[in-house]
Amino acid sequence: MKPSATDRIVIRRKRSPAPPHHGGAWKIAYADYMTAMMSFFLIMWILSLIPRDDLTGIAEYFRMPLMTAITGGPNLDTSSSVIPGASPSPIPSKHPVTQPPIDASRGEELRRDTQRLEDLKTDLEALIDTNPVLQEFRPQLLLDMTPDGLRIQIVDRQNRPMFATGRAQVQPYMRDVLRELGPVLNQLPNSITISGHTDALQYASGERLYSNWELSADRANAARQELIAGGMLESKIKQVLGLSSSVSLIKDDPNAAVNRRISIVVLNRQAEDRIDAQNEAGSSDPRFYEALEPAPVAEDTSSLLGPDPDTEPSGTGSPALQGPPAVQ
Repeated sequence: MKPSATDRIVIRRKRSPAPPHHGGAWKIAYADYMTAMMSFFLIMWILSLIPRDDLTGIAEYFRMPLMTAITGGPNLDTSSSVIPGASPSPIPSKHPVTQPPIDASRGEELRRDTQRLEDLKTDLEALIDTNPVLQEFRPQLLLDMTPDGLRIQIVDRQNRPMFATGRAQVQPYMRDVLRELGPVLNQLPNSITISGHTDALQYASGERLYSNWELSADRANAARQELIAGGMLESKIKQVLGLSSSVSLIKDDPNAAVNRRISIVVLNRQAEDRIDAQNEAGSSDPRFYEALEPAPVAEDTSSLLGPDPDTEPSGTGSPALQGPPAVQ
């Protein structure tokens, strides 16, 4: 039977479900990836700017485990601990990090040495406040603690220089100050260093002849002489240095009067040991022992060549080479 015009034909089609919405999680992962890559290339660029000698120190720093850096325990390359951060390094090291064993007695000795220097600083400040000679020059006496020990600086003032202009001649009042300080430095067995400093004003001859380098060294040595004349033991001197204007108190004004100064450092034990180690470093070179042997004596061939007419005048030579005539 044919369908009539009023009958409707319904066609049902099965719709496939829409794909699930995944969100923007991939964007976060991609952003993390790009950030990591940017950080990586930034680190590589920074490392390319670092000198090659400093790269070794950076590599050794990252080889040190976190527990070692925090607690000062065994170093990375010798630790047998299974705790993360203290196990042997998977990266071989040509220069493994080594830490000297902690010596309790050595640490106590260094603490006592530091305390003695602090006490000496207190005694010097009290002496400056009570001594009439030093009290007058209180603004020119600077005391501070440095990594090398107690530093005593005697600085110039605009109208009261320590030395004659351009010379190493000590002014009378500067001589009195140094001779008052000399006996005080004998209170401790510590050695001292004396450094001379100048301003940046140059001599007319520049660096060719007598310059600020020679002047600063001569002034440091003149200060040494006055300290010894005041009663300081000569054996306490470890170094006498002339530093010219290379270390200025006022960087922005290298010609300032306070840059002209004498710096006396009462060394702590660590600084003395470091200086001694530097001085003894050359003795480990095999060539050092070769230098101790006498040099070979060259064969004298002057007798084979005959007399030198310029140094051995004959009887008929020049009167100037024969000496003055005999008195009649």
